[in-house]
Amino acid sequence: MTIIHWFRNDLRLADNRALLAAALSGPVLPVYILDDTAAGSWAMGGASRWWLDKSLRRLDADLRRLGSRLLLRRGDSVAVLKELAAAAEATAVHWTRSYEPGAMALDLRVKSALTVLGVTAKQFRGAALFEPEAIRTGTGGPFKVYTPFSRACRAALPPKLPAAAPTVLSAPTVWPASAALDDWGLHPAQPDWSAGMADTFTPGEAGAVERLEQFLSGPVGRYRDQRDIPGVAGTSRLSPHLHFGEISPQTCWHATFAAVANNNGLSAGADKFISEILWREFAMHLLFAVPSLPERAFRPEFEAFPWSPQPGALAAWQRGQTGYPIVDAGMRELWHTGWMHNRVRMIVASFLIKDLHISWQDGEAWFWDTLVDANLANNAAGWQWVAGSGADAAPFFRIFNPITQGLKFDPDGAYVKRWVPELARLPAEHVHAPWLAPPLLLAGIGVKLGETYPQPMVDHAVARERSLAAFQAIKGPAV
Repeated sequence: MTIIHWFRNDLRLADNRALLAAALSGPVLPVYILDDTAAGSWAMGGASRWWLDKSLRRLDADLRRLGSRLLLRRGDSVAVLKELAAAAEATAVHWTRSYEPGAMALDLRVKSALTVLGVTAKQFRGAALFEPEAIRTGTGGPFKVYTPFSRACRAALPPKLPAAAPTVLSAPTVWPASAALDDWGLHPAQPDWSAGMADTFTPGEAGAVERLEQFLSGPVGRYRDQRDIPGVAGTSRLSPHLHFGEISPQTCWHATFAAVANNNGLSAGADKFISEILWREFAMHLLFAVPSLPERAFRPEFEAFPWSPQPGALAAWQRGQTGYPIVDAGMRELWHTGWMHNRVRMIVASFLIKDLHISWQDGEAWFWDTLVDANLANNAAGWQWVAGSGADAAPFFRIFNPITQGLKFDPDGAYVKRWVPELARLPAEHVHAPWLAPPLLLAGIGVKLGETYPQPMVDHAVARERSLAAFQAIKGPAV
């Protein structure tokens, strides 16, 4: 009567309905399969692999406290599950549903293969607050605009209360052989560039719970006002934990409302936080409805956009060497920590697309490799939002000025000075446009533009006009 629990995007014990149902039915064989082939062109990037390595180690330790352990395999998920089902004489395989195109195609293959073997294949909810089929427009279609989508979610019945974690997992009679996690090479080596990520995050379910508790203990009350200020710790930083399923969105939802019930002063910030949870949900539902979202523009006219990248421009942006301090700070934060503040994500994306005239797909690919929260739906929806090509996107002519954005959201220069230490001695009024600072001031603090810090690689005003002209070229005739 062994049941295989196939861990995927649900690397947790609490509020894991697939795992709990297995635990209540008999012996459980927990397994994680690293299947890069099924993911196609969206196999995990380097930062995500670092996180996965740490998360799987924590999950194995948590399972061992319940009298179990995590079995690891690498390869084709269908072949592995068929082999394990036969070896363990499993009667069923449980897993948590995913909404990414590759995962959904894999689900169908797994169900078909297991059915032939007479093994029950059962999916459970858990990665989304609401199933995509449950949140629909009045005409029965998927929402393609965020505001009415969020209203529909808030008007629906609340998500189910989180389920408790199993208190024990009965061991199967047969334990098939497991791969060794060290052999997978998920942790970077030669060089090991992950120290900043380790200093910033604690992957695993316990780290996710602690992060949520810390956020709801106070910062959530200031979230509405501080979430756009990158120089302060004003956001939850739960995104990688949610992406890997170390905590469920249902847990975040109900814990937030419970915090407000105990302290009504948190309500404004909590409401904004729920709105951001729903934006994540919107992106997930959108990808479910439009599987091509990561590759192709949602608005087809943008497929003809005349990109005009200059040699070396993409690499300079990736290295944080553009000469625009708020952009460079963001790109360096990303490389060091595997994460970037959301306001700065919008700034650096706008700069790549509308100042450097580089396609949003190039930026999406870089984020995919370097973000620890590289979620396919969020990443695609976010880049297309900035590019103006997505569902409910910002208008293309909304072009962020990196100088004014820096002055508005990093007025004292704390964020820039942390990540661009070459400019740390500049007064705040000059730190976002050092080329406009008095030459004597720059000389006095050892800043040599073009040597210790780059000159701006483009003139923002000129680049803006080029972008608007390119946009005009793809617009249809006025109606």
